[in-house]
Amino acid sequence: MRKIFSLSLAAAVLASAVAGPAPASAAPADDAFFTPPSPLPAGAPGDVVRFRVTEAGAITAKVRSWQVMYRSTDALGQPNVVTGMILIPRSVDPATAPIVSFASGTYGPAFRCTPSEMERIGASYEQPAINDMLDAGYAVVMTDYEGYHPDPKTTYVTGRSEGHAVIDVVRAAQKLPETGLSKTAKVVFRGYSQGGGASLWAAQLQPEYAPELNLVGAVGGGVPADLVQVSLQLDGKLGFGFLAYSLIGLDNAYAELDLERYLNDAGKTAFARMQREACTLELLLDYRGKRLSEYTTASPVLTPPWLARVQENKLGGTPIRVPVHEYHGTRDDIVDFAQHKALRDTYCGAGVAVDWKTYDTDHITGVYLGNAGAAAFIADRFAGRPATSNC
Repeated sequence: MRKIFSLSLAAAVLASAVAGPAPASAAPADDAFFTPPSPLPAGAPGDVVRFRVTEAGAITAKVRSWQVMYRSTDALGQPNVVTGMILIPRSVDPATAPIVSFASGTYGPAFRCTPSEMERIGASYEQPAINDMLDAGYAVVMTDYEGYHPDPKTTYVTGRSEGHAVIDVVRAAQKLPETGLSKTAKVVFRGYSQGGGASLWAAQLQPEYAPELNLVGAVGGGVPADLVQVSLQLDGKLGFGFLAYSLIGLDNAYAELDLERYLNDAGKTAFARMQREACTLELLLDYRGKRLSEYTTASPVLTPPWLARVQENKLGGTPIRVPVHEYHGTRDDIVDFAQHKALRDTYCGAGVAVDWKTYDTDHITGVYLGNAGAAAFIADRFAGRPATSNC
């Protein structure tokens, strides 16, 4: 019964989001803005490659907003370019506004699912959290992560790539003169699910990768910290589409993994279609209950090359130096609860100031149920109040 409830809620929420109002100026599916330049221009992480003023769905009148392409760093430490969005409330002085780098949850592998495009047309399922932060007077910057362009090759759940992208969209927003944002502004990383993992990866990487940022906190809800443990809970279940997408994402990040050689004909067709067409709703509805064995001649999951790359993207190896708010639903039916609890324990053991909260709920409901706690934590960090830990 709980699974049926979760699925119906997911369908209702995501269908509502996708069916949100689209402005007449909706961009074509092959929007060249998102095509990476070749060769990449010289520069440093966070340098702006291009930008454009844009709409932001129903909140357009309340914010100044831009889509931006900026330099970042992939999972192998090589330069790349990533797109994202900058939102600043018209009611605030940007020179004094704190910044939240909001790491989006799963939007799907297809180009039409690009998170900043979902925000632009008013179809973001995370809009309540975004609205709360804007209403609080924060600038909100959002990365699309690596690989959203007309020939999409997104690097889903590849923590090192995602963490760099979350950091560098802050740098890009601070470097873009039109925003007026301060380079000394207080910054918090925040996200749920895929975004929760990306947020904590950004927090782990920041001291070495971007020491100039005035980072004061990080929020991670529903975090897929250990991809092996998460994957074991998805095969044949509601979230199989996320397992399949995870394989695609890692394969896009690390060419030597060569996912295609493990796929049978049905797998090659289904996975190609997924990259071409699937957003979150399709991942949930079209692939629920499927098994990896239906699509593969042999499972890649436990082979040495895959295990090595998965291990590289396991959270917890580096203590986070700022206070952290983590939360998770104890009945999570997509991202295993126990592996996130293990990450919390690891951070606590390493001396991280962790504020840990659990909710008696499933994964989809947790997208919304954790908003109030996350908002309170962020407000405290920006106000300079002492952090508390319940380790």
